[in-house]
Order: sequence, then C-alpha cells, then structure tokens
Amino acid sequence: MSEIPDYLKRGYITPGELFSIIPKPSEDRLRERPVAVPECPQEIPCAPCREVCPTGAINMPTPNDLPVVDYDKCIGCSLCVQVCPGLAFFMVQYVGDRARITMPHELLPLPERGETVVLLNRAGEPVGRGKVVTVVPREKSRGDTPIITVEVPMELAWDVRAVRVEG
Repeated sequence: MSEIPDYLKRGYITPGELFSIIPKPSEDRLRERPVAVPECPQEIPCAPCREVCPTGAINMPTPNDLPVVDYDKCIGCSLCVQVCPGLAFFMVQYVGDRARITMPHELLPLPERGETVVLLNRAGEPVGRGKVVTVVPREKSRGDTPIITVEVPMELAWDVRAVRVEG
C-alpha cells in the first residue's frame, strides 16, 4: 500500500508539490496571456475541464487521469475554471510587476470590481492585499460559482488561491 501524500493529509497542495506533478508555465508564456493551471492532484473520475476546452489544451487520456494543460494551446478563456466541480482550476498571468489570478469565489460577500481584498493562501491564511479586476457573478439558481480575477504582488502569484472581502 502506498503512503498518503502530505498534501492529502494537510488538505492543500503547496506550489512545490504541484509543480512536481505538473509542469510550471514558462515566464514568457505567463506574460503572453492568461494560462490555465490545474491544481488537481488526485486521480478521480472527472473530466468537465477536458470536455469544455475549445482548443483541446487539456490532456486527460481517461477521466481518471490528472489534467495536464498544453500551455501553448491554452487561449486563456477560463472555461475550465468555470466548469471545474472541484474548484481546482486557476488562470495565472504576469502583467508588469504584478500577477493576475482568476479563481472561483465561494465566500460571501462577493467582491466588487476595483475593491481591495485580503489575499488568502491555500491554507486560508492572509498573505497580503490585492485588487479585484473582474467579477463574473454567474447564475445562482443553477448553483454556479462566481469567478473573480484579482491582481496580486508577483511574489504571491503561486500562493494566492482565495480572497476575503473586508467589512
């Protein structure tokens, strides 16, 4: 029997653990346009991301395989972020000396465009402040999760995975 990985015991994956499983996009690619980054380290039967991708950038030979993104094929549309039932897809883009992270947002209240929010890491701990760039509220009656894009300090690009509205 194989040992349970630390991230499963802990409940979240670190960037180092993530990039030991999937390749990290190059800095050039991250500066070109947003790119999908799957943070889905468990082989479970799930493939909506692969099915919704308009360019076939998400490789999963079977629904039990981990999603691997061909960063050159990814157009940054964020459909994978919107459809992932495990909230495990994020878009990352480097813009100047900042990073933009597109992520699902399940906490209330929903932030507003232009609002300054508290940035949270994968463990839910505050790590800084960022500015909300876009908010896609989505259809509440269907149970769709809102999607936000937040601008963060570059050094937090691979740490921030949630935000909290102050107030």
